[in-house]
This record gives sequence, structure tokens and C-alpha cells, in this order.
Amino acid sequence: MRNPGSAMALDSPLPPYVCRRLEAIQVVIPVRDEESTLAHVIGQLQAQGLRRIRVVDNGSSDRSAAIARQLGAEVLSEPRPGYGRACWAGCLHLDPAVRWLMFCDGDGGDPIEELPRFLELLDDHDLLLGDRTATAVGRASLTPLQRGGNRLATTLIALGWGFRYRDMGPLRLVRREAFDAMAMADRGYGWTLEMQVRAVELGLRIREVPIAHRPRLAGDSKISGRWGASLRAGSVILTTLGRLWLRRWS
Repeated sequence: MRNPGSAMALDSPLPPYVCRRLEAIQVVIPVRDEESTLAHVIGQLQAQGLRRIRVVDNGSSDRSAAIARQLGAEVLSEPRPGYGRACWAGCLHLDPAVRWLMFCDGDGGDPIEELPRFLELLDDHDLLLGDRTATAVGRASLTPLQRGGNRLATTLIALGWGFRYRDMGPLRLVRREAFDAMAMADRGYGWTLEMQVRAVELGLRIREVPIAHRPRLAGDSKISGRWGASLRAGSVILTTLGRLWLRRWS
């Protein structure tokens, strides 16, 4: 079933300035075994008018890559494990026309239909972040482990860098020039954390946008809900913050 937002985006002509902005956005979706949800995500992106869609297959054992190709997405392969490694692979060899990078997950939780609110803010910002904690729906989608990890990371950033974030979610848009200046080094689950810290260090124009994030549509999460994986992710948060803090003061 097509949702009303998708139907409107498909059937209503977009203003030329919106089309130009959409053409300048490169979407990057890191994926591992998301065949049950990926078609929905790509369909939502296309319904919003996005055409530059890269799916980075991070060692899937299912049909994720094949489904993405069938739907017209560009598929890259990064078999070495690592969320940041997959994101980084999706940022290489960009078309010169690309001015923004958009990151989202392949599990169907990110509310792609809320993209127009992000587009309205592009001119005045360098990093736009989806804030799941700012809506009742978004808060309900987070597990206790996710909420705890969020509080830990955002509190430590506030203490170390003096900037208070609310969330560390996956849905984000970053200006290409700003991304290049970040010189991202993390290739694991510290990717989102490093991006937000580097944005503060570079004095970028940052804004968190409230979103009605949902639980994943199907499949199993690689971290949330799994104590072992969550503890490892927490260790990554602390290690990444420690490395960034030492680099800042060295």
C-alpha cells in the first residue's frame, strides 16, 4: 500500500528549486541483511524525488543488493564489516554536482516523508540531524539501551566540547564541503559520534530536526536489544570520544 505522502510526492510536480536541491543530494544507505525492508526505504526516497541513491552492501548474506539494483539504486560493495566503513565507501567518487550527503538506515525506521522539512533548512545549515528524542513517536521507538547510549554520548560531548546534542540518530544531511573538512577517520560504530564532534570543532551550523522515528519495520537490529552488541557499542563510544579528546588537546 502506498502511503499518502508518497502518492502526493509522485503525483504532484515539484517546484524547480526543489528539484535542483534534490538533484544535489547523494543518499548513502549502509546495509547488511535488510532484504525485508530495503525496498520500502528506496521507494520512499524515490517518492520524495531523490534519484542519487547509493546502497552500500556491508557483507549481506541475503538479497539486499539484488533488490536495490532492481529498484534502480546504485549498489556498492564493502565486504569488510563496519558501519563507518560502509558509510565511507558511499562517500567516495561523488559526482561534482553533489552538494549534500544524506545518510539513513535501511530498516525502514527513518521517516523519509519528513524530508521536505530538512530541505527548507539547507541554505542556513551545514549539518542537519534527525532528533528522535523530540517526539513521542520517536522516543517510543528507542529501546532502553538506545536511550542510555544516547544520554552517555551526548553528555560526554557536552562536557568535553560544550555543545549539547539531544540525539545520535542515523538520519542526517551534511554539506559536502563540511564533510570533506571533517576528515572522518572512524570506520565503525563511532562514525556518527565523530561526525557530531567534528562539526562542533569546526564551528559548523548545526541543527537537530524533530522526527517521528519508528521501530524497524522487520528483521533484527545489529545492536539495539542485544546486550553484548550494546556493550561493545558503548565501549566504542568511550574509545572514540577518548581518541577525539586526546587529538583535540594534543
